[in-house]
Amino acid sequence: MPPGIPITAYSACNGLGQTTAEVLDGLFAGRRGLSEAKPWLGVSTWVGEVPGELPALDPALRGFESRQARISQLVTVPLIPALERAKRRWGAGRIGLILGTSTAGIAESERAWVHHRDHGELPPNFVIERQHALYATVEVIRALTGLRGPGYVVSTACSSSGKVFASARRLLAAGIVDAVLVGGVDSLCKMTVRGFASLEVLSPDPCRPFSSERRGINIGEGAALLLLERPGPGVEGLGVELLGVGESSDAHHMTAPHPEGLGARAAMERALSDAGVAPEEVDQVNVHGTGTTMNDETESKAIRQLFPDRAGLSVVATKGYTGHMLGAAGATEAVFVAATIERAELPASVGVAPLDPTLEVSVELERRTRATRRVLSNSLAFGGSNVSVLLGASE
Repeated sequence: MPPGIPITAYSACNGLGQTTAEVLDGLFAGRRGLSEAKPWLGVSTWVGEVPGELPALDPALRGFESRQARISQLVTVPLIPALERAKRRWGAGRIGLILGTSTAGIAESERAWVHHRDHGELPPNFVIERQHALYATVEVIRALTGLRGPGYVVSTACSSSGKVFASARRLLAAGIVDAVLVGGVDSLCKMTVRGFASLEVLSPDPCRPFSSERRGINIGEGAALLLLERPGPGVEGLGVELLGVGESSDAHHMTAPHPEGLGARAAMERALSDAGVAPEEVDQVNVHGTGTTMNDETESKAIRQLFPDRAGLSVVATKGYTGHMLGAAGATEAVFVAATIERAELPASVGVAPLDPTLEVSVELERRTRATRRVLSNSLAFGGSNVSVLLGASE
């Protein structure tokens, strides 16, 4: 089996709270982080909005002012002590930064367009490279942390911040870096909320993945970052490692998943192959589980194909807590999985009951204690861009 890559720190914020502690407390308490959408979004639905007033940006970053930048800062600052230790160990130029995002600063561009419509010019403080651009988030986090290794953004819709783990694994294997800060950041905007409404997959109520009463998805926002470091002297992990990553691109349809779940299954199989792990060695699958009829149905088919007759396999669906965070979903759910392994506890899959019996998968309905060794976490995107991340307890 190839060596695992230790996770030495992580941070998250989303609809459950502004801090990692609030997020994980909400997750294991079975408390939803969803609220009714505010009028400016223009759609009657529920969203996972980061609660409360977001702290102002560091004065040096005022040129990047946006909700995206503020959320990025919120999730980065708690990791600065761990990053300082990593810089002393490896050097700032040997630590990469790879982020996933889908929306980036689109909300700021939406406001700029309205200003241009009404006044004939863009707002004086709007600079597209700093407010809108996907790469602006890298610049913000670099400014806060002093990281100088390779930095780039992956934007493949809902698989974005799952795929960053594959990118990090390749950089480490090639010897280009000794550590990588990976993650994802997305913020609410009209385009995504109204776009999913136009696709008729947006739920008017809190979403209910894998439930017989599911009506679609909720959109969420937030961020998650995880620090991966090459094993070595002084590297103290959290007891959780990145074991493998599997990617697939079935390109079945622009928005619909393959009806037999072939892309999802291929991604899971490749993650296991990458790690040298057999299906029977997996304890849990953290499903993509958006709450749409087709996604939950096809993902359940993929799980049944790969894990036939696995009575002991736990399936957990977490988007009922945060909504679908799009480009930040994969990294956020990696944090959830890491916490699950650390605590030896499975969170409840809120909103699932009554479970859809036609899906033929056993989803965890209640929080319970369970020692978990290996977990696959799926992120399945538009266009058949799929990724499955295998995390496991350190040996």
